[in-house]
Amino acid sequence: MPLEGLIVHFFLVLDTIPLASLVAQWKESSCLCRRCGNPWVRKIPWRRKWQPTPVFLPGKSHRQRSMAGYSPRGHKSQTLLEGRIRETMHDAFWEHLKERLSATPPDFNCALELLKEIKEILLSLLLPRQNRLRSEIEEALDMDLLKQEAEHGSLNVPHLSKYILNMMTLLCAPVRDEAVQKLENISDPVRLLRGIFQVLSLMKMDMVNYTIQSLQPQLQEHSIQFERAKFQDLLNKQPSLLDHTTRWLTRAATELSAPLPSGPGPDAADASSSACSSPSEAASSPEPLSPTMVLSQGFLNLLLWDPEDDEFPETLLTDRARLQELEAQLRQLTILASVLLVSSSFSGSVLFGSPQFVDKLKRVTKALLEEFKSRPEEEALLTVSEQVAQEIHQSLKNMGLAALSSDNTGSLIGQLQDVARKENCVRSVIDQRIHLFLKCCLVLGVQRSLLDLPGGLTLIEAELAELGQKFVSLTHHNQQVFGPYYTEILKGLLPPAQVLETEVASL
Repeated sequence: MPLEGLIVHFFLVLDTIPLASLVAQWKESSCLCRRCGNPWVRKIPWRRKWQPTPVFLPGKSHRQRSMAGYSPRGHKSQTLLEGRIRETMHDAFWEHLKERLSATPPDFNCALELLKEIKEILLSLLLPRQNRLRSEIEEALDMDLLKQEAEHGSLNVPHLSKYILNMMTLLCAPVRDEAVQKLENISDPVRLLRGIFQVLSLMKMDMVNYTIQSLQPQLQEHSIQFERAKFQDLLNKQPSLLDHTTRWLTRAATELSAPLPSGPGPDAADASSSACSSPSEAASSPEPLSPTMVLSQGFLNLLLWDPEDDEFPETLLTDRARLQELEAQLRQLTILASVLLVSSSFSGSVLFGSPQFVDKLKRVTKALLEEFKSRPEEEALLTVSEQVAQEIHQSLKNMGLAALSSDNTGSLIGQLQDVARKENCVRSVIDQRIHLFLKCCLVLGVQRSLLDLPGGLTLIEAELAELGQKFVSLTHHNQQVFGPYYTEILKGLLPPAQVLETEVASL
């Protein structure tokens, strides 16, 4: 088969590649820009405001991220095969171009087609208002003029290459600067053209990211309005659709109105509904109920929801699976923090003053909890306690310190196994403090809540930040969609002045 026919056949093969493969390649390319941590482009004003953050489209903003790691069976081997086919055919094409340019006289027809495509890509990277750059590219890469120069043997290839690289440097994101600079050191025209197309393909994906990021506020607003309109349609057909939601908020308001448990201990302060800023102050002078407090308590109650209770709030039914995932993460963090707290009381500050040891102990505990997540917690803690005791014993030995005695080892294992009981005093305190942290996240935000973590939680700060961010993201989107309905319900539960003081829709 002639080479031209083989190339045509190659592109026909590409048309049969599954869309999932192309999406995977797009994600891989786009991640390069997001990982850099830099703003978009410092040279052109329209890109300075861009920040490499994840993009969530309407309808998938917070419900389908759990499927992000899904990979169909056989997809990996299929992707490897496609990659080999692409690489083989690309090599054949560029070898063919090299033969054309090495001929006597050189045949520039194929190269001119590539220059035309480069011109189109550069123009596609511009915004509509960038007329000056558009005119400059049109003039510098005038295909009719370049064709005439090629026919007369006066085509200035180095000048064209330098202009294209300068324009790429101007338009690319900072993460691509190094790749463009490497192209400047290539003298072979075929290798240079191939490198230019490789970098331009990445720049096109960067532009897609920027475009989606620019549209994100409009997409999110459209998503909110769309979900609210669909729910209103259902509510018009079924007026009792908010009954469970009303009972959910009523229960939260009742819990907050109940008197605080007596006793001067810190646990009573932790139970306060407004203990975010200062537990002692909140316990001594509780604030009147507000929509923010009631909603925060209601959202926290969802993390303790009885799976057999069918009266789940209608406004959160689509988020129930994610809330169950957060509940599982919360339970695992409670056990993890309890294990670390008990272990530190036996090994002292020597071992737990080492970040490497703490990280290792956390990895071991997480791995074992994940392995036994489908089994009773008693079985998981049995294995965890033995492994943790072994890690502490070995680390003390490696540091030349006295190892735990047999009595202390037995006591450590026993106390760690007792963490499996929800009534365990250490686990109970840790659970209360994590719930307090999550409540503060809803009121103050994650970053401010991390500034003053309750005791026993500092060792899991990173994990708490991740959990808090997920929880706040879910509840914030829910409040934006269903805020007006919550406001109407709370008008019947709270004094009018308090409802008007803090509108739910503005949370």
